[in-house]
Amino acid sequence: MKPAGPGDASPAPLLTAIDATSQVHLVIGSGSLAAARCTRSLEAGAKPIVIAPETADVHFSLTQRIEEGTVQWLRRDFEDSDLTTLGRDEVENVVDAVFVTLGGSDPLSSRISKMCRRLRIPVNVSDAPELCTFTLLSTHSDGPLHIGITTSGRGCKMASRLRREIASFLPPDLGPAIDRLGSIRRRIWEEDRAAGLVDETFEVEDEDTKAQKHTFNALVTAEDISAAKNRRMRWFSQICEYWPLRKLAAIDDSDVDAILTAYSSETTKPTEATPLSNGVVRNKGTIILAGSGPGHPELLTRATYHAIQNADIILADKLVPAPVLELIPRRTEVHIARKFPGNADQAQEEFLQMGLDALRKGRQVLRLKQGDPYLYGRGAEEYHFFRNEGYTPIVLPGITSALSAPLFAGIPPTHRSVADQVLVCTGTGRKGAAPEPPTYVPTQTVVFLMALHRLSALVESLTTLPADANGESEPRTRTLWPKDTPCAVIERASCSDQRVIRSTLEHVCLAVEEEGSRPPGLLVVGASCHVLHDSIGQKWAVEEGFRGLDGIHQGGDLPIVDPSGPLNGTAP
Repeated sequence: MKPAGPGDASPAPLLTAIDATSQVHLVIGSGSLAAARCTRSLEAGAKPIVIAPETADVHFSLTQRIEEGTVQWLRRDFEDSDLTTLGRDEVENVVDAVFVTLGGSDPLSSRISKMCRRLRIPVNVSDAPELCTFTLLSTHSDGPLHIGITTSGRGCKMASRLRREIASFLPPDLGPAIDRLGSIRRRIWEEDRAAGLVDETFEVEDEDTKAQKHTFNALVTAEDISAAKNRRMRWFSQICEYWPLRKLAAIDDSDVDAILTAYSSETTKPTEATPLSNGVVRNKGTIILAGSGPGHPELLTRATYHAIQNADIILADKLVPAPVLELIPRRTEVHIARKFPGNADQAQEEFLQMGLDALRKGRQVLRLKQGDPYLYGRGAEEYHFFRNEGYTPIVLPGITSALSAPLFAGIPPTHRSVADQVLVCTGTGRKGAAPEPPTYVPTQTVVFLMALHRLSALVESLTTLPADANGESEPRTRTLWPKDTPCAVIERASCSDQRVIRSTLEHVCLAVEEEGSRPPGLLVVGASCHVLHDSIGQKWAVEEGFRGLDGIHQGGDLPIVDPSGPLNGTAP
């Protein structure tokens, strides 16, 4: 359903990770490329067999592997029967893969390619993409982590360059951290299953290629026994999704213990503030409530940036994006809210107590929130709490996604002769209750925040009237929204993985189910969604990525953040 774009004439390759242990790989040729193919095969646990005449020039590294006995050399020309006689007994002696390193102009390359296709043997021919059924990726490996880049045989040097660029942005020791996280996940599963706290239908391992389910942030209610049972596993999934990669890579035994004890079967009590001796408050602390904006670090206010640099302790919302968290100096104590749907109140109370404890110790506390702290951010509630405890907060505004996300998606909330008013709503009321839906106003753009976890119910409430106890529609008290009303789901606005799904109220729920979830996100509804983006006759269209700030001069006190460098808040 995605719109076609430049370079989409050919279908995308099916990228797979193959267990090649004990496979037999046939390598035709003896030069440097043949040596490289043998090396890749050996690294994958396969057994390479080189076929080349006795008189052929053999690359020195290949000669060494032949002498060591890790590579077998058949000192003759290729024979057709080699494809079906040199393989493993368990697959009736058919070889598992063939690498032809002779180039596409050699007649033997074309002949071998045709035979392999007929026998359904994967074949790779150097410098001849049209003769290949598979290509090797330029890979970066770190323990269980393997990242591969392919240009479909059209630019191998570019693939190598891109692989290096991506690898340079990854924190060190990410591979061992993945092993550690995998052990945590397995331990949580086994412990909770032994205690009867896991629903056996809960998915233990998600397929790497699958997007987050559209129910990833679904609300957990008291009646939802299954979801409540899996609360530790759900919390672990949220950690993997929202913690900065650098924090995940640095996870240690104390973090593991904290994760495993958090949200056990018993209700976790909020951290109690530690009283000072004789109740005396020394060096009275300060508290700042600040909004971090929609996501991109360049959209922070200067005041919030300075608050990040000078705080003693930062209490950050789960949805504050990693690029903003990367600005935090290494010396600063950081806590990320242990919130997931259905657990918000408990996690909120825990954060309030942690902040109060730090204030009583005379520390400077930054409560870092996503967007703007007073727009569905509990900012006023936190202000009221801390003021009642004797600490009046400083409140710093943030750019709200309610207005910036539509802008980044090319949607003007107001437009002459189309929309003359904007309404910002929440899609979730207190305790998860559904709020009263707004009536349809043709010239109004409505932005629904915190709505994607109950998108189906929201759309249904907008387009249909609820039924009474007898199953009949209640009397009409508001104007229903037409199902063909344009709308857009905007996820991770201003972040590098921003995604926009353009659709209508009729098809948007199916679109999100098909495309998966990428929270946080919001829903924009109204005719203004099509002002700059005409309907192209599809049920929905998906747009990936954000480059809206490319080329903007980055100066002043805000640094250009290098994720590979130290987190000291200074320009590289």
